Amino acid sequence: MKTEKALEVLDRMRLPNGAYTASLSEDYRFVWIRDIVYTVLPFIQSPSEHYEKAYHALFDLFKAYEWKIDIHRFQPPIYLFEYIHSRYSTDLKEMHVEWGHAQNDAIGAFLWGVGEGYRSGQRVIRDEKDLEIVQKLVDYLECLQYWQAKDNGMWEENMELHASSIGACVAGLHAVKILVNVKEELIRKGEETLRFLLPRESETKDTDLALLSLIYPYRVVDRKTALKIIGNVSNKLERKHGVIRYEHDQYYNQGSEAEWCFGLPWLGLCYLEVGQVNQAIHYIEKTANIIPENWEVPELYIGGANVPNGNTPLAWSVSLAYIFMERMGKVNTKKAIT
Repeated sequence: MKTEKALEVLDRMRLPNGAYTASLSEDYRFVWIRDIVYTVLPFIQSPSEHYEKAYHALFDLFKAYEWKIDIHRFQPPIYLFEYIHSRYSTDLKEMHVEWGHAQNDAIGAFLWGVGEGYRSGQRVIRDEKDLEIVQKLVDYLECLQYWQAKDNGMWEENMELHASSIGACVAGLHAVKILVNVKEELIRKGEETLRFLLPRESETKDTDLALLSLIYPYRVVDRKTALKIIGNVSNKLERKHGVIRYEHDQYYNQGSEAEWCFGLPWLGLCYLEVGQVNQAIHYIEKTANIIPENWEVPELYIGGANVPNGNTPLAWSVSLAYIFMERMGKVNTKKAIT
């Protein structure tokens, strides 16, 4: 399958300021911090203007709301609007709509993308001010006591202690400790909570699609835990057109849980991370089946309706599908099968 069209789709979603809109649909024509981190993953391995300018846009966003970060480096937020917002307009302004902004994983994801990008030769850090923002975000996570802080999680829903959020923060802190001051205790406390929580996602969810992030791209769990997570997600959540986020999910549920398209290539990428190439091969066809000819991969298939929803294309879906198909194109599948 030709993958060039995927990058063309992502280019159409790239904004003049360097950030990306989550989708071209009216409902999702906004900027999410987390979505950008995942959207630019195809460009992380070698210096890329797309990667660098996306992070420069996010740095500029954080600078615009630095006053808020400064407050909550010392005083934990109480109300949702006090948290660093997770969603913005395309000109990177806060949306004055009530939202589940307590998303610690988004801050962890940004820090991870900065640190990993820097290691890969990306010019994500422009000056001392950018480094100052990184330090302040580390301080923000410390003030939150992220390792025991309930948040809205990756899916922006009920406030719980989420393993996926804690893992993102652990990954982010690890990634930037070469750039700024990160107390080892901050990382250790997060790792201890993960050992207590995993392989569960939270008190109410024994497994969740978000847990795959701890394997790819963050790589913060050991092989034994990774295999448990992959097995639980595959056995309990995988469906024909994608992966449901968790059991009894009500988002776009018309009789059954919505099937998220990026879940299939994400599972494939996780199998590659743990060296199970034979398992990953099974996801080539599964992923190809959710990629249309124009590469406008949907967010999800509506549960019970067997049709995509309107958030098409979803940048994150296009990105993960592209990465997986590219990586599998380089694998000697015949040798792997034998």
